[in-house]
Amino acid sequence: METLRIGGLTPLTTLDFPGRLAAVVFCQGCPWRCGYCHNRHLIPVAAPAAMRWNEVLAFLERRRGLLDGVVFSGGEPTLQAALPEALRQVRALGFETALHTGGMYPERLAGALPLLDWVGLDIKAPAQRYPAITGASGSAERVARSLDLLLASGVAHECRTTWHQGLFSEAELRELGTDLKRRGVRQWQIQACRPAA
Repeated sequence: METLRIGGLTPLTTLDFPGRLAAVVFCQGCPWRCGYCHNRHLIPVAAPAAMRWNEVLAFLERRRGLLDGVVFSGGEPTLQAALPEALRQVRALGFETALHTGGMYPERLAGALPLLDWVGLDIKAPAQRYPAITGASGSAERVARSLDLLLASGVAHECRTTWHQGLFSEAELRELGTDLKRRGVRQWQIQACRPAA
């Protein structure tokens, strides 16, 4: 059975899963090349794994009753076909599950949504700016589909946008917020962009 490729583990966070004490599992691999990425070491899919999935499960077994949930972050967790089975295993241990995603694989997100309690969806930019930011054509359309699926799912979520005036204008940021609200987004966070060194 295929298992997740793990790029790292944060044993405790109070920030990444609202209202929960959680661990964060960082999944290896991302198809996009955002210039401000702070997890560049997680981009290569074939990088050596930081730990094995069974080690993560053993860690979580020891944290039952101490942690509320587990966050799958990255990289891009939906890049890996093993994500749904990993979510099932974590839920079987009694943990709630959360996902941080860029939304680039809407079909895989659809398969994961029934196994999730919360999703943080990155909305990188207005649609016309996506190719320049992600380095991938068609990325805006895939994220729009992921947002539609998330909104229809009823799963608790928040959208967030990393912004710097060098990426797109403040006027475009306001227009993005208006568009997200029109589409039904109720939780939208703007994060300051801190370019990677």
